[in-house]
Parts: sequence; structure tokens; C-alpha cells
Amino acid sequence: MEGRTILITGGTGSFGNAVLKNLLGSGASEIRILSRDEKKQDDMRRRYDSARLKFYIGDVRDLGGIMDAFRGVDYVFHAAALKQVPSCEFFPMEAVRTNVVGSDNVMSACIASGVKKAVFLSTDKAAYPVNAMGMSKALMEKNVIARSRSVDPSKGPVFCVTRYGNVMASRGSVIPLFANQVARGGPVTMTDPAMTRFLMTLDEAVGLVLYAFERGSPGDLFVQKSPAATIDTLADAVMEVVGKRVDKKVIGTRHGEKRYETLVTREEMARAEDLGAHYVVRPDDRDLNYGKYFTEGDSSIDAAGEYTSDGTRRLGVAELAALLRRLETLEEPA
Repeated sequence: MEGRTILITGGTGSFGNAVLKNLLGSGASEIRILSRDEKKQDDMRRRYDSARLKFYIGDVRDLGGIMDAFRGVDYVFHAAALKQVPSCEFFPMEAVRTNVVGSDNVMSACIASGVKKAVFLSTDKAAYPVNAMGMSKALMEKNVIARSRSVDPSKGPVFCVTRYGNVMASRGSVIPLFANQVARGGPVTMTDPAMTRFLMTLDEAVGLVLYAFERGSPGDLFVQKSPAATIDTLADAVMEVVGKRVDKKVIGTRHGEKRYETLVTREEMARAEDLGAHYVVRPDDRDLNYGKYFTEGDSSIDAAGEYTSDGTRRLGVAELAALLRRLETLEEPA
């Protein structure tokens, strides 16, 4: 990062704030925040008060409107997205415009501006997607891989992807909701007590992105091995941390939710490399030679298994409560 200019799209969100703290401790010469929210940008400007921090108002949906932010940039972390599953279910084209078209605009801006590397943030909901948010992120991943094939590796940017599960206490997550419900005396509203979710801290999310940034080749997809917990266990852990027991109320599964999530699909696992704490899925290098699609399959897929929140290490109440206590706050981030 020494002497480099770095851009974070969607930089006023939970991830943007977390990675910014890391980058301010590096030798980066300039860190740019691109987002639509002038109020949050002003809050960040006052909070960090750093001459290295520059702010750009813009929407990734508008390529012309974001080009100035990319000029002279070396590296990009693309975090701008619509992430709420229910809202994307009701407004799927808005998810497409931001998550698919917006990310494509970011790649076009990177190519036009001579950016060296860009990391795109995705979600476990993009694996076997059943909701509009996951489908739009899945298309984003496919498009990153597709455009990586067309970029001259000796000249163009390196595009790679990180995919991770629920980030604990990030904006809009269930943990701040549970904490507020417990503090008010309950009840804690659960969708399905047996539903499982991958869990990671914001610091781990930043660590995964930096890991991909350091090691990523064109079209690579990086996953960090993560523990999971049931929603029931998470509710009990929040109550233990807050120090109050309240009633639980099961309200049923919301629009677009799955019983468990998948971080690496069976098809991806067949070509994934196990890096210890991570998996990297290299891009499928087959071309449009249709003989390969009609007469030559891939037998390695037959023996592969998927990596799901039901099959990973399961956190208990005590371990999860200890993890929650390490968070800066259980409240909704500013």
C-alpha cells in the first residue's frame, strides 16, 4: 500500500469504516471514499480528520458520474451494494441496477483509469441463490470472472472476488436487532430457531479482502472457512452478553431466506484449492468449444461436496457469547 491511492466504493458502510481503519495505518498516500450518502461522508470526515482521506459523491449505477473518483487510483475495494434480502425481493431490478450493472461500471472505470487490482465483495447468498439479492450477487461474480477473461493480464486490472457469510453486528444484521429487543425486555423475534448461518467479525471480513488482494489472480474467488450457529443459539448468546433473559417468539421465515447457507457449491468445490484457513476457487478456463459441453463432462464434480453452514463447525452459546463480547458494540453502527 506504500504510496498508493486506494478507493473504497460504498465506503460509508460497515465494511468501509472497518477497512478504512486498517488502511489509515498503512503507507497509503490517499484513500478515497465513494458513496451516495453525504451525511455519512461528513460524519466520517469529522471522525477521522485525515488529510489523506478524500470523499466523492456518486452512484455506481452511473458510470459517467463515478469516473472522476477512479482517476489515478491504484487499488479498488468494491463494497457498494444492496444487501437486504427482503427489500431486494420486492425491488429486484434495483438489486440488478446496483449489484450487477453497478459492479460492471466499476470494472469499466477500473479498466479506463488504469487501476491495477480490484476486489469485489460478495455473499454466501450467491451460492445456490434463491432470493433476488443472492441472484444479483451471483451475476456479479459471473461477470467479474467473465470480464477477467477479456482483460489483457499484462496491462489490465486484476479482478477477484471474496464471498463470506453474515458479518456480526454489521449494519442491518440480526445481532443489533436482538440486542435492542433484549434491552427493551423482549421478546426476541426469530424466523426459524434451527436456521444456521456462517458468522464472522468485521475484522475477519477485512482480513479476507486483504488476503484476496495480496494473493488473487484474475477471476479468483476466495472464501474463508467460518463457524456457524443456529438462530436460537445466537439469541441465547445475545441474552447472555446483554445480561437479561427474555421470551423468544418464532415469526416464521422471511421473504427469500434459506434454512442454511452455502459458501462453496459442490460444483466449485471440485476445482477449489484448500489453503488451510481459506478456499480459493479458480475460474473455469474452458472456452466456448461446444464439444466440451456436449461430449466431455467433469467427473471430479461427482465426488465433490458443498461447504454449508449446516456442515461446518457449530458454535455453542458460551463460545458465541465470548465472540460477541469482542465486538466494539452490539448496537446498530452509525
